[in-house]
Parts: sequence; structure tokens; C-alpha cells
Amino acid sequence: MSQALPVPQPEPGYLRGLNAPQREAVLTTEGPVLVLAGAGTGKTSALTARLAHLVATRKAWPSEILAVTFTNKAAREMKERVGRILGDMAEGMQWLGTFHSVAAKMLRRHAELVGLQSNYTILDTDDQLRLLKQLIVAAELDEKRWPARTLAGLIDRWKNRGWTPADVDAGESEAFANGRGQELYAAYQARLKAVNACDFGDLLLHMLTILKRNRDVLEHYQQRFRYVLVDEYQDTNSAQYLWLRLIAQERKNICCVGDDDQSIYSWRGAEVANILRFDKDFPGATVIRLEQNYRSTPHILAAASAVIANNGGRLGKTLWTDKRANGGDGEKVHVIGIWDGPEEARRIGDEIEQQQRRGTGLDQVAILVRAQFQTRELEDRFISIGLPYRIVGGFRFYERAEIRDALAYLRVIAQPADDLAFERIVNVPKRGLGDKAVAKVHQLARAEGVPLMRAAARILDSDELTPQARRALGNLVGDIARWRDRLGTLPHPELARQMLDESGYTAMLQADRSAEAAGRLENLTELTRAMEEYETLPAFLEHVSLVMDNDADAQAAKVTIMTIHAAKGLEFETVFLPGWEEGVFPSQRSLDEGGLASLEEERRLAYVAITRARARCIILHAANRRIYGQWTSSIPSRFVAELPPEHVEAETTMSGGESLWRAQWSERADPFADVARGTGRGPGWQRASAAGNLAPAARVVEVRASAASFAAKPRSDIAIGARVFHTKFGYGAVAEIEGNKLEIDFEHAGRKRVLDSFVSPA
Repeated sequence: MSQALPVPQPEPGYLRGLNAPQREAVLTTEGPVLVLAGAGTGKTSALTARLAHLVATRKAWPSEILAVTFTNKAAREMKERVGRILGDMAEGMQWLGTFHSVAAKMLRRHAELVGLQSNYTILDTDDQLRLLKQLIVAAELDEKRWPARTLAGLIDRWKNRGWTPADVDAGESEAFANGRGQELYAAYQARLKAVNACDFGDLLLHMLTILKRNRDVLEHYQQRFRYVLVDEYQDTNSAQYLWLRLIAQERKNICCVGDDDQSIYSWRGAEVANILRFDKDFPGATVIRLEQNYRSTPHILAAASAVIANNGGRLGKTLWTDKRANGGDGEKVHVIGIWDGPEEARRIGDEIEQQQRRGTGLDQVAILVRAQFQTRELEDRFISIGLPYRIVGGFRFYERAEIRDALAYLRVIAQPADDLAFERIVNVPKRGLGDKAVAKVHQLARAEGVPLMRAAARILDSDELTPQARRALGNLVGDIARWRDRLGTLPHPELARQMLDESGYTAMLQADRSAEAAGRLENLTELTRAMEEYETLPAFLEHVSLVMDNDADAQAAKVTIMTIHAAKGLEFETVFLPGWEEGVFPSQRSLDEGGLASLEEERRLAYVAITRARARCIILHAANRRIYGQWTSSIPSRFVAELPPEHVEAETTMSGGESLWRAQWSERADPFADVARGTGRGPGWQRASAAGNLAPAARVVEVRASAASFAAKPRSDIAIGARVFHTKFGYGAVAEIEGNKLEIDFEHAGRKRVLDSFVSPA
């Protein structure tokens, strides 16, 4: 008898619609797997199908799978998708969640091992800052000079690195209060344990400590979790990386999904090196590349791929698509050179209105900026033409706290009877006026029926206030009177700048070492620049009032304005990318702080920005830009020169400049090559010259030197292994050289990254 052929089994539903690499990511269940998932390549579908496959094939019970994400939204979406495939079994996935939620669940079970009780409290930011302020005061430090927010940011950075107070060396401790950072960190941790509390950074740090010190606990989780899945692996910090590696080291069934080309969060602790060294941490790992993009047209993908190819620190992949638009490759990436920032806003507004007439919905249009201060001109323009917009991931320009504070000062100067404005600035920045002192001013104002400002002036002649409060209030009243006197003789933008400096507001932000402080200073600079467009202070304040009143129907379609960082994971039919000039994008501040590593992250930001577009991507750069209140002849971003000409439609709105601009473009020249040869004539010079406004060669050279500080020539007298001396960190040996940046192992301060100009051979 002939043997019956086996009946073919139907393909599981979760595999249908997956391409070959996605299927491989689902079916390669054993051993370490790294899935390099490019933008728009369907990584969530692959990750969800992998989870379902592990359960459906009985390789693991739902409770034996550890799956971690970065946001509650991502965890919720994954659980819902798996639930649609597995039904009620998905409810058993108790270890599917964010890093913090999973770590908190573990810590509840082992809290006593780090001196806590299982019912510990997780502090929010306000409670954390309040506690740190108490410790700073107890240490007899000036809280204005050493703000609690700065210390909180420093401690968070240390926790992201997996450092307990004992791990903080003298060099790192120098970052706060002249070397007292480690001492305050230790005091903070002790205080948290005393009140049975922890902050968000502790959730992972404590579990990391427990796993390192308690072999039985580590082995329990290593045996419990048969499979580990990690989403957005490129965004992990050192603590998350170490925690995952400990848990997965025994079985090694770990699957990490991420994209090294989209690692853009180093400022909050993310380490792109984690994904780059995956195959070294897990030898023999299978690397699967998801390169078929389902979002964008071929021209957009080719442009993005060409830009990111200039990065050295990447694993490498090339996106492709079979998506076609109108039978072809769709629209080329449109690069527009314009005269200045205001024209940029006008051009974007005009383009959006044209697309709207062609049927593109406003909710399918996004404007992605590198820095928040860029939104101000766009918002003013959109309001003037009645174009609805929304700011995502932040406040509208005039709603930001620092802008509201500055406006409150200006309102009191212009209108002394503005009690609401006076209330806002009476103790901002802090000047020693407590609630009791302010309440007494209120009582006098009500009793005499006068504005708060007048009541404040009158109470100074009484004994109602303490000497400290009287002195502080007297200084404020005197300052406001002096600024009001200057209003008749000084241009109001200059008055605003003086007011910000003399009030101590600028110094307050300069002392704040948090990641947001620099952006807040930029916003204030942009505010004073905006004032120059109005003849008087009252005219400007009236304009602001009209802008603030622009609150259209929340449900109506609106253009989206957001930073590139906030746009990650999103997509739009049309994307505008303004401000692609050196110093704006890539950010000069980032280049100054991080050198080549920051340049590569800025380039990853450019890649993310371009790949948000489905059908249309418009990049704009200005020949002139107002930066820190000064007109500057701007040079196009180096990322513009890295775009492939065959996928780009270039245009300039400046008279007579287009042929020169196109010639420079088509040659694919180094945008700074002329400057490097000593002629002082880069593309910024060409465009300014063509427009009849030749920028001085010295200015172009200055911009070139500033923008490329990361690439300064290294010193010939310093080599790897050389012994050097630094005035702050002492003696050390050079471990690595990157341009003019040195990695030095100091004898007492540990490894530091410094500019070579700050050391001398020892």
C-alpha cells in the first residue's frame, strides 16, 4: 500500500501578509536575534506576530515571555494586536509593558533587598525637586546657583548609566557644587529609603543592583523568561541594557527590534552603541534586516538613504519600496532656497494653501523643526492668513512658560494696573518674597481699592514686611519704575533684553543646566526679535493677545507643527522641513558639545525627518537667518549637499541665483570647499552675491569655522597613549582621539572627553 501524503497544514493567520524578512523575524525563535527595522518597514507587525507565534506553537506560556517597550501606548497597542490573534490567552502576558512598569513589578517582590518595603511610593517630579531643594539647603548651598532641577538632571543621568552613589567618581562629582554631587546623590538616596520611596530612575537601578548581588533572584528570572523581546532597542540607556543582558544571558533567546539609524535620544540617556554591539554581546546572533518600506515613495527613500549613508557608526541597510505614485516614483524631494526666515514662513503657508486646494487635508500636513524657537514665525504667519495649526509635543510659542513670564513683565511695564501679570512675576525669578508677604500686598490692595503694583509701593513705607521681603519688593518696584521710564527713550526690543538681564531671568536660565534651559533662552531671544516687527510695545502686546485668542475648533483639521524628535514614529502625506542651515540643523550647540558623535546623531535626525513623508517632502533653507538677534548670512546644511541630485528638485526664490545654486548642487561639491581653499566663497556666498547682497568673506569663513568645530585638525604633538595634563582633572593618558576631541583616562577623575586645546603634554 502506498503511504498517504501528509495533509498540508493551513498557514497561521498571523503570518499572512508578511514579507520574507518579516517571516524570518517571526520564525527564528531560538538564540539571539537582532531585527534591524528601517523606517516604515512594518516592525510592529513582525514583533506582534513573533509574540503570537511563541504562544501559538507552545514554545512558551504567555507568562514566560518578557516583552518591553518604551511607551505605555506601544505596550497597549502590542497587547491589543496580540489579543486579536490569541484571544483570552493574551491576558496572561503579565510581563508585557514598559521598562519602568516591568521593573516596578519586579521591585515590589524584592524591595527589601535594597532597603525598601513592598508598598514603596514612586515620587513624581515635583516631590523629587522638593526633596532635593531640602538637601541643597541643608548642605548650606545657594539654591539659585545650584538649582534642584540641575541636580535632578545629573542624578537621572547617573541612574541611566546604572551608577549608584558609590560609582560616581570625583570627576563626575565636580559637575555640581564644586565636587559635592556624589555627596548629595548619596544623601538623596538615603532620604528616599528613609521615607520608603524611589524615583523612576530607581526602578531599574534597584533591580540592577538586586540582580547583580543576589544570584538566586537573577537565576529565578533567567529561568522564568524563556524568551525576551525588546522594542526600539536603539533607545535603551546603559541601565536598561545591563538589565536586559543579565536576564537574557542564560537562555540567550533575546530578540531586539530597532533601527540604529533612528537613534536620536542621546540627550535623555540613549546609547546607540547598545544596538551596534549586539553581536558582540551575543555571539552568533542572527541579524535580520527589514528594508521594504510601506510608507514613502522611491524618491523620498533614496534621499533619506543617501544622507544616512554618510554616517560611519551604523550597521547598514538600504530602504526600498514598490510603492508607486501616479505610475512613477512620485515627486522628487523639493529643496527650496529662500531669502530669509519670514519668507520661509510665507512660502510654507502658500504651499499648504495650494495643496489644500488640490485636495490634501490639513491633518495630513506636518512641519518639522529642529528647535522650538523656529515655530514663532510660522505661527504668526498662519494666524495672519487664517490657517489652522496645532503644536504637538509642546506649547504654542506664546504659551510657553518663559514667554508668558517675559510677557507678564512687559505687561506690567506697559500697564501698571495689570494685577494678573504682577502676580505672575512678583517672585519669578525667586527673590525671597514668601506667600505671607504677597498676601499682605493683596490685603492692602483690596482695602484701598488700588492695583497690586501701587499697593506694593505703599507697603514699603510700613512695617508690615520683614526687612528681607521689604528689600526684595522694593528692588522689584524700583526696577519696574526704571524700565517704564526707559520705554520712552529706548526701543522696546532693547528694553525687553535689558529687562530680562536686569531682572535675573536670563541668569536663572543660564544657571539651569537641564536639557530644556538652552531652548528656553533661544525662545526668549526669538521673542525679543519678534518685537522688532511692531512699532510700539502696546502694539506688540495687542498682537500677542490676538494670537493667544486664536483657539479654533479642536476637532477641525489642522496643520501639525512639531520638533523632529517628537515626530518619530509618525507619518504624514506632506512634510515641510524648514531651517536646514548650518548652525540651525545640524544644531551648533550639539556640535559644540558632542563633536562627531553629535553630528552623526544630527544626521540620524535628518533621516528621521525625511522618512516621515509619504508622498511629498519639502526642505527649505534661508540665505539669511536671524540668530540670537543678529542677521547672519546662512550656509545650507551639509545634509542638503548630501541629498542625491537625481532624486531632488532644487529651486531658489532669489533673483538670479538659481543657476549658480543648481551648478553648485549638480557638482556635489563640498559646501565648504571654496572656504577650505581660502577663497572665502561657499554656497552661502554664492546665493548672497547673486541676490545683490554680498556677505563679507570673513563672515563666511567665521560661519564655516564655527559650524565645523567638530572637525578641527588634531594636534600633532598628542598621540594615543601619551601622558597629558589638564588643569581641572590632572594627569592622564590619552585613550582615543577623534578629531580635536580626546578620550583621556585621568588618574583621579576617570575617563573624560575633552578638547585637545585644554591639555598639554606631561
